[in-house]
Amino acid sequence: MKKQFLSVASACGLVMALAACGESAEPAEEAATGAESAEADPIATRQGLLEGMGDAFMAIRGQMEGETDWAVVQANSETIAANAAEFINHFPEGTSMDSGADTEALAIIWEDPEGFSAAHDRLLGATVGLVEAAGTEDMATFQEAAGNLGGACKNCHDTYRKPQE
Repeated sequence: MKKQFLSVASACGLVMALAACGESAEPAEEAATGAESAEADPIATRQGLLEGMGDAFMAIRGQMEGETDWAVVQANSETIAANAAEFINHFPEGTSMDSGADTEALAIIWEDPEGFSAAHDRLLGATVGLVEAAGTEDMATFQEAAGNLGGACKNCHDTYRKPQE
């Protein structure tokens, strides 16, 4: 059980790092309010979506520390999946930190679009697994899925995001 908790704690840390992709102070709901705002500020939109993923995982983490309300876990797992599916659409050229934008996104995203797409596909698979695991209402199954999500987050961050100091 202790090993499983450490695995989930590691995944939580990775998802929190995911949330730190952006420094947007806007709540996720406000940052992702439709195509108009996305076109106006794609960086704020993607950062809001990523922050929303981190917030959702923190809500899940809270459920894992006491009596688990699986409806809360399910809803937040679905938020993570929806945000993960959407944020990929907000990386237009010229929005890396190398272009002077206020972001931690590295230029390799645009230099290696196939690799970035593959990393995103891995994330999407992990989010599907998270949603499915939440539906089982089995903590061991869910912890494994959370660990897979953390691995997918780390996979992308290690290559496509500015290293954290």
